[in-house]
Amino acid sequence: MTAADLAQSIGRELPFLRRYARALTGSQTAGDNYAAATLEAILTDRSVLENEDDIRIGLFRAFHVIWQSSGQPVEDHDLSSRERRAQDHLRNLTPNSREALLLRTIEELRPDQIARVMQVEPSEAEELVQIALNEMGNAIRGKVMVIEDEMIIAMDLKGIVQAMGHEVTGVARTHAAAIELAGKHRPDLILADIQLADGSSGLEAVNELLRNMGDIPVIFITAFPERLLTGERPEPAFLISKPYSEEQVRSAVSQAMFFASTEGLEA
Repeated sequence: MTAADLAQSIGRELPFLRRYARALTGSQTAGDNYAAATLEAILTDRSVLENEDDIRIGLFRAFHVIWQSSGQPVEDHDLSSRERRAQDHLRNLTPNSREALLLRTIEELRPDQIARVMQVEPSEAEELVQIALNEMGNAIRGKVMVIEDEMIIAMDLKGIVQAMGHEVTGVARTHAAAIELAGKHRPDLILADIQLADGSSGLEAVNELLRNMGDIPVIFITAFPERLLTGERPEPAFLISKPYSEEQVRSAVSQAMFFASTEGLEA
């Protein structure tokens, strides 16, 4: 593969590496620092991609070499107090479990692909995914608001979230309804679609809620996650692609709650 072909291939996968890195670190800045360090390592020594035909797997594997060698997120003085608390909580989790869970549920890699990224056996990768689900899913309970105009999807999301032990404050189908609902019941987490029933924007609704209510974790559900991963503005840590799986929703909700402030939440 020529240098130009390699650059083009990596460019296609970079938005997804950035998504993964941010979800893993809990910070866009720290995640991007790791992604940049990965690219620098590849530019310095292309051998880090050797013996891997799948560029995406090779890219993620190069990332993991750097991640494992550092042992902790890149120093980021812009971390919020919530993000710093989250990093403190991370130290109490089984090593490598969140990495495996994110690769499985958010990035939708198979166990054998996760094993190649993390350089472990496939059976260990599967075990780590289950450990993470158990540890994070039992950590925190809170109030969740759903912004979704398709009622079948909204009811499905509501059922998944309630089965996890969280309270669903309601379902909003429009921008205006979302603002009204949040005003009545302040959520600890928001699940939001991008395009809403009256043509309004779920993204704009979420931005208004965050301006009014401060830092609330958000999970966006969209058919085009790469459109929100441009690097040109603050980005959501958790993006679920449609059609989604129950496992993806459960993983994202558990991790978003994990990164949320524990103030006001039932431990």
